[in-house]
Amino acid sequence: MFKKKLDAKTIATMGLLMALQLVLTRFVSIETPIVRIGFDFLPIAIMGMLFGPWLSGVAVAMTDIIGISLFARTAPFFPGFTLSAFLTAAVYGLFLYKKPKTLLRVALAVITVTIVINLGLNTLWLSMIYDKAMIVIFPARILQNLIMTPIQIALLYFVVRSNILTKTIGIDSTK
Repeated sequence: MFKKKLDAKTIATMGLLMALQLVLTRFVSIETPIVRIGFDFLPIAIMGMLFGPWLSGVAVAMTDIIGISLFARTAPFFPGFTLSAFLTAAVYGLFLYKKPKTLLRVALAVITVTIVINLGLNTLWLSMIYDKAMIVIFPARILQNLIMTPIQIALLYFVVRSNILTKTIGIDSTK
């Protein structure tokens, strides 16, 4: 089913990235019922880059379920957000797994996640949960994403091109 071999190093790396995502999502982000500003996209994108769309999607969805089960804050569990988490990792995997880590590719991955998942699906899920029209929720979400998208592109490009990541995890940022 998965083309990536699940050896001890792969499982350990995935577990560490899942833990990092959990901490960045639940403890280091600024969260309101409508908007969340954080850096949880970094471990998600790194998982997509290392393990591909399917394996990283499953790992991120599991992390979402674990996180909401252990540390629920603003909203109860909603399966739509788990689907969004899976799709986010899948998009990063499709754009970055075994492909050159160019600025254009990183930007396209972030912009795709921003438009389709953050502004599209997540706004739909919030509108369903809070029983408000999407047009009411959308302005705050568009402002947040307009501010965060260039920051995410710059940070992700810096991280995927980093020599530290190359040496630590053993990936080549040109592939």
